[in-house]
Amino acid sequence: MTGLPPSVLFACSHNAIRSPMAEALAKRLYGHTAYLDSVGVRATELDAFVVAVLDEIGIDLHAHGGKSFDDIDPSSFDLIVTLSPEAHHRALEFTRSASTDVEYWPIPDPSAIEGSREARLDAYRRTRDLILARLKARFGAASGPSL
Repeated sequence: MTGLPPSVLFACSHNAIRSPMAEALAKRLYGHTAYLDSVGVRATELDAFVVAVLDEIGIDLHAHGGKSFDDIDPSSFDLIVTLSPEAHHRALEFTRSASTDVEYWPIPDPSAIEGSREARLDAYRRTRDLILARLKARFGAASGPSL
């Protein structure tokens, strides 16, 4: 499968770092050309460092509310992109009897980095930039404002 499918769900463990970051970046790149959403295996509060590194590139994520797989119907998506092993296993369980494709993008969890605020922000920036590169490589050129 190449190009951007009509609907994509990004999933990680908590819907607090990687999946909301991927959703926000995809929405910036592709606008309304597809339905884009994100969930976690568990829904927790958005990580403040995610808000900070997306603010740096002009994306406001302050209003994001965490969702879990239980809050949506994963089979209603054409593609689920999983960003953590836990989310990948959960997505495969949910889609056993559905025609939904599941792809695993192994994106490191930046919250595992310890150190100064700047060192932690750098880890989140690397995650942001890695997700951005994967989005462009997988789905092609941006139809919205470029990043």
